[in-house]
Amino acid sequence: MHTINNVLKNTRIEFHILQSFPVTCLNRDDVGAPKTAMVGGVQRARVSSQAWKRPVRMAMHDFGAKLGVRTKHVAELIAQSCKDKGAAEDRAMACGEKIATFLSKDTLLFFTLNEAQAFAQYAQEQGFDADKLKDKEVHKIAKKALNPAVEGVDIALFGRMVAQAAELNVEAAASFSHAISTHKVSNEVEFFTALDDAATEPGSAHMGSLEFNSATYYRYISLDLGQLCDTLAGQNVAEAVEQFTKALCVAVPVARQTTQSGASPWAFAKVLVRKGQRLQVPFEAPIKSKEGGFLQPSIEAMTAYLSKQEKLHGSLFGKQAEYTFGEDEQFSIDDLIAALKGHAAVCVGEIRE
Repeated sequence: MHTINNVLKNTRIEFHILQSFPVTCLNRDDVGAPKTAMVGGVQRARVSSQAWKRPVRMAMHDFGAKLGVRTKHVAELIAQSCKDKGAAEDRAMACGEKIATFLSKDTLLFFTLNEAQAFAQYAQEQGFDADKLKDKEVHKIAKKALNPAVEGVDIALFGRMVAQAAELNVEAAASFSHAISTHKVSNEVEFFTALDDAATEPGSAHMGSLEFNSATYYRYISLDLGQLCDTLAGQNVAEAVEQFTKALCVAVPVARQTTQSGASPWAFAKVLVRKGQRLQVPFEAPIKSKEGGFLQPSIEAMTAYLSKQEKLHGSLFGKQAEYTFGEDEQFSIDDLIAALKGHAAVCVGEIRE
């Protein structure tokens, strides 16, 4: 079995990111307007945590991560694994539907194809007879088959909840705050028209309006290295940190990207490696523009706040390292990733009998 000496317990990588976007609607509410929040008595632009988490998760695939599947179509995936093992379609579907009821009831389930194959193996041993399948056996198989260090590293990072089997829950290592603008923002309205290429009369064929805004966002992401090390049993932790950080750097919410493209990269980031309580910057006082923009005064406010908190918290701040991205052109994202991997590499599992 895997055993680890988790020297990273209670150690976190904290990403404090500033990212400016021009005309965009990165995250829409129920009426299609950019999401907002009242912070410090003024309206701020907001991008919900889930709107950024999914693009990050999907981007990890581009960097070599083998991801899990988050779906309501659990029965179909298990049935396909049963058919791959020789089950007739009706029996395969019956087994898939029975096993799915042991795991979820019309909710999204986060699982891996390796688990699906293990369920199919169990069904095969029972002659693909759905009446012989037992929930406790399925839960045992799922717990044994899940190996996020090999497949489903996103389950280790983002966690999962299995409604029908609490023992299969996985605590998330990554925590995302809602991104908020560092300054006051008022949504604006774009009026537009569309022309008909085959029109026989002058004038527009369609008229409409869309809301948008522009903002400098503060993003806070915490990656609990101790939790990640535990869930991965010390295996491939540094690789997971690399994949996650690269995805975090490139991923942008997908809303209206074809009409209001938001393709702005990180402008500035403070990345801390710390032990102790998580700490994010509230930006409670809205930033005032300076020298034509919000970025520079946001950088000054963020760095001043973190410096003050370090002094106030003293030994409780627990800082082990600090990295600044966007200030020195000689310090690239690759340099940052190499440094962070070094912190994660100390957690290594051993296989013992």
